[in-house]
Amino acid sequence: MATKGTVNVQTENIFPLIKKFLYSDHEIFLRELVSNASDAVDKLRFRSITEPELVEEGEQLCVQVIPNREAGTLTISDNGVGMTEEEMIQNLGTIAHSGSKAFIENLQKAAKAEASGDVSLIGQFGVGFYSAYLVADEVEVISKAAGQDGAIKWTSSADGQYTTEPGQREGRGTSVVLHLKEEQKELLDSWKLRNLIKRYSDYVSHPIELQVEREVGEGDEKTTELAFETVNQAKALWKRSSGDVTDEQYAEFYKHLTHDWEPPLAQTHFHIEGTQLFTGLLFVPTRPPFDLFDPDRRHGVRLYVKRVFIMDDCEELLPRWLRFMRGIIDSDDLPLNVSRELLQDSSITRTIRKQVIRKSLDLLEDMAENRPEDFKSFWDNYGVVLKEGLHFDPKFKNRVADLLRYASSHDAEALTSLKDYVERMPFAQKAIYYAMGPSRQVVEASPHLEAIKKKGYEILFMTDPIDQWAVQALTEYEEKKLVSVMTADLDLGDEEDEADKSEKEAVAEGFKGLTERFSTVLTDRVGQVRVSDRLTDSPVCLVIPEGGLHSHIERMLRANNQNVPGTRRIMEVNPSHALISNLKTLNEQKPESAQVSEWIEMLYDQALLAEGSPIDNPAAFASRMTRLMSQAVQSEVTTEA
Repeated sequence: MATKGTVNVQTENIFPLIKKFLYSDHEIFLRELVSNASDAVDKLRFRSITEPELVEEGEQLCVQVIPNREAGTLTISDNGVGMTEEEMIQNLGTIAHSGSKAFIENLQKAAKAEASGDVSLIGQFGVGFYSAYLVADEVEVISKAAGQDGAIKWTSSADGQYTTEPGQREGRGTSVVLHLKEEQKELLDSWKLRNLIKRYSDYVSHPIELQVEREVGEGDEKTTELAFETVNQAKALWKRSSGDVTDEQYAEFYKHLTHDWEPPLAQTHFHIEGTQLFTGLLFVPTRPPFDLFDPDRRHGVRLYVKRVFIMDDCEELLPRWLRFMRGIIDSDDLPLNVSRELLQDSSITRTIRKQVIRKSLDLLEDMAENRPEDFKSFWDNYGVVLKEGLHFDPKFKNRVADLLRYASSHDAEALTSLKDYVERMPFAQKAIYYAMGPSRQVVEASPHLEAIKKKGYEILFMTDPIDQWAVQALTEYEEKKLVSVMTADLDLGDEEDEADKSEKEAVAEGFKGLTERFSTVLTDRVGQVRVSDRLTDSPVCLVIPEGGLHSHIERMLRANNQNVPGTRRIMEVNPSHALISNLKTLNEQKPESAQVSEWIEMLYDQALLAEGSPIDNPAAFASRMTRLMSQAVQSEVTTEA
């Protein structure tokens, strides 16, 4: 009995969008379907380690491509692990079931961006199967799961509906039957299929057999019969010498592995010999996946042992701060029945993990030095993730630090490395200075920078939330401390004699009455009020006490429903600013004046706005500003009169 269902896409006419925007070349469908079939064979080989009865002795595991000109169909078949009915509905009846909402949103963005050409999203959503509808009006999937008796047939004509019913299949595995569109019937030609397989799937490690017609007999008895020929090399590409693999082959293998539509930004291919023997092939994708920052998303590399597939997304071999890397590791030393539990407690795993990290950093360092434009693209996409390594993996802190890039006051456009920053430092400068905020525009206009700018020192602009924790791990670089210009204990390296200290103490004492008035008015909002020596143009600013968080980090954490205690920052007043001097005089003349309190409230709100923080009461702020402006204008009019 047939069961009907609806593909879970949450929107109308999604299949036309998929066909229009996911693939720039309709021929790519064959790579996608062969990749899926190859994965199914890999999974069977893995299961057969503990369930040897699943595979008959001497059985050839392979993928078959079968054209049928009379029926107008093209079938991609495998004798892999197969699927149950439940698995077919889950895998074929739900587009990108791990992220369907984001998939739809991004696909609709692609539709709007058609004119720009930025419309290919494949590789980000796991929708390779749906490439079949580039060439077919209807698709049938007949599958028999390993260890199960009956087969299931799934059918859909890309209208959002599907049916499942009992199917006919002798052995386990899956057959995808494409009922080709009339204009795609050339795909039934053997030469065409042979070329596509060689181009897109030559590196697949299982035989890909193409069914062809061949002549047998001689003379009047000559006839044709159907036979299978192996088209691909069926040798794992990662086992070849890197000198024998072209960039085009690496790119096609990457697309096979990840179902991405673009070639990788960079790759590294290595063989490690010594105490451990393993091979690795790692890639940096050109574009990040939509769920790069999803905490539930699995990451990692594909793990093989002696060319036998073990698992996808092996997180034990790749730290989260390198989760953008894709690729495979093939070990000769791990046992074939390795489990995640064993991997977590294995010295072999720890050795491989260290080498994977080193090879990844080698690749990024080479890109930074020899391909700066590509590295700029990498940094824009993945720099935030790489910074996590400073916090989570101190062993590699120095190498990660060399790769960091920041906007700075040195250049309005280009990013700078810490190394370049240090090389530009004046002799008198003793530290690397940085400022944090939600954006460059906010940070660059901050009053905290005034004294640093006056000295001509360069300032790094840190605008990623992770920077708060990154600099806690990276306290210095090349023996130069990293110092926030927003902290209370800012030290510009100035040498002070007793006369300088006495002068500062005298100024602070002279403004003691005003700072105490500030403290009284702002008693529940600031931890301290003091005279500043960092301000040159602004009247006030708020600085961070030791151990406190930057204001925009506090806001971000609270927005994510984290219970963060508020930091009572320190207010600094500029004694050389005319407004502060006049306010001091007014406070001395009229110590009980409500106007002094209003000016203090106004200055506090100004300090909040200058650092990018919201003010506590916008309505009160607007009313207060109007009142004080009116008083100032009235005073000016009276003076003129």
